[in-house]
Amino acid sequence: MPQLFLLVTRFWSGFWGSLTFYTVLPIPQTWAIAFDGIAGFAPLVGVLIGGCLGLCNLGLNYVGMPTLTSSAVILGLWIFITGGLHLDGVMDTADGLAVTDCDRRLEVMADSKTGAFGVMAGVVLILFKFAAIYDINQQLSNQIDYLSLMMAVCGWGRWGQLLAIWRYPYLRSQGKGAFHKEATTSILDLVPSTLLLMGLAIAQIIIHPHQWILAILIFTIGAVIAFLVGAWFNYKLSGHTGDTYGAVVEWTEALLLCVLTMILN
Repeated sequence: MPQLFLLVTRFWSGFWGSLTFYTVLPIPQTWAIAFDGIAGFAPLVGVLIGGCLGLCNLGLNYVGMPTLTSSAVILGLWIFITGGLHLDGVMDTADGLAVTDCDRRLEVMADSKTGAFGVMAGVVLILFKFAAIYDINQQLSNQIDYLSLMMAVCGWGRWGQLLAIWRYPYLRSQGKGAFHKEATTSILDLVPSTLLLMGLAIAQIIIHPHQWILAILIFTIGAVIAFLVGAWFNYKLSGHTGDTYGAVVEWTEALLLCVLTMILN
């Protein structure tokens, strides 16, 4: 019994730490918060973020807000909940990749100033997400389907981040992502989040048995895109940083949303 209590306490402290790090949601300081191994909780946090976005969209649809406007509100809320943490990684990574001198890329990425390429990458990413959210809203007649889809998209984005943390070398001896790499040492660290996303797909099949192909496609394509995005950044930089971890999250989400518009269409 003491060991079970210790495991439960450790789980919740890690979960609260993950919420504190990855979102702006207020967590009482009196709660036990631990930051060791919080990357393993990131896909769960993503599923919760997607759930919040889906419920918000349901509410906006109920009060009669037009789809174009509600899509902008959802995207704004999406950025707000994460505090722009991952979007900042997208822009810093783009600035680094724009440098032809490979030896200066990490230096440019560490600079707090955002360059022209970073701004362009951020704008393109936001446009991708906005257009895809709008199209998906138009294509889905059932808001519950929208809810489960957003949960899957946000979950796979962070699963891709966790995969990149485990699979590829970290490029800085110190940095905001170093403690993630130190705590993620085994492929077994991906098992809980993989089971979570598999359970989400199974739940979608149970609720709508006729949509079993869609559920399998989301699971398969989500995993493939998450893997390829992380692999591409590793190919370009020969490793990852905290900025690229954020970029993996954002680009996996954006690309998965874009692919889903074609599948739903």
